[in-house]
Amino acid sequence: MRHDGGTGPQRASDQRTTGRAVVVAHPDDEILWLSSALADADRVVFCFGDPFGRPAKAAARRRAVAALALPGLIDLRIPESGAGFAVDRARPEATPQGLQITDPAARARYEANFPRLVAALRPALAECAEVYTHNPWGEYGHAEHVQVHRAVTALQAELGFRVWFSNYVDTKSWPLATRLAGAPCWTERRRVRPDVALARGLMKTYRRHGAWTWTPFHRWPAQETLYGQALEVEGRHPMAGEEMLDVAGLRWWPPPWRRARRRLAPLSV
Repeated sequence: MRHDGGTGPQRASDQRTTGRAVVVAHPDDEILWLSSALADADRVVFCFGDPFGRPAKAAARRRAVAALALPGLIDLRIPESGAGFAVDRARPEATPQGLQITDPAARARYEANFPRLVAALRPALAECAEVYTHNPWGEYGHAEHVQVHRAVTALQAELGFRVWFSNYVDTKSWPLATRLAGAPCWTERRRVRPDVALARGLMKTYRRHGAWTWTPFHRWPAQETLYGQALEVEGRHPMAGEEMLDVAGLRWWPPPWRRARRRLAPLSV
């Protein structure tokens, strides 16, 4: 992992191995939000498989995943719920399974996926000291990103690993990030350089197979921040006052009113 400054992640206890996993909701999330962690990972886990209601995209995604050169790739292929953006953006509500979903049918699928996700991740993460995954607000607010974060943190107490997440955000997820900003959730942070060469190489594979889901004009930042969440609750800090990376500003031609960096409001005294 490339890093600049900060304190490196602490190892788990001597009784545990030092495995490192990158766990993301969908293929291509690993290079958008966690490329800095890929080089040192010994396994990469994709949680969801076929896109909901899009069979052509499902076939393209399977071809792309089969062609990826990623370490210890684990493809869980849990069907997507179709709940990704079925959320009240102005007043998002967190639930034990992730987020409150507004569409009843999608909510049923989404909630049913959570125990499947936890059960499938348990053996995949059993020997890990560090797990890198989505942040609590799901980067740009995707409900399945939030669900994966919840599933990983649900297993943290049982398996004893340290959780890491990055500082990407979007206008759609800003209300949720702001709402969660006061909750203590990190114990250390690292400023790191995204692995742009690796990310671009993998992006070419996704695009070649028609499975790239993000803008073709995405520009990786020069630096991102990783936040480590230790098992112990004592000593955790809130996200309030922390600098975020706005994904709409990370384009070759970003809107002039969207800066790449914005800061969560500090806690009021």
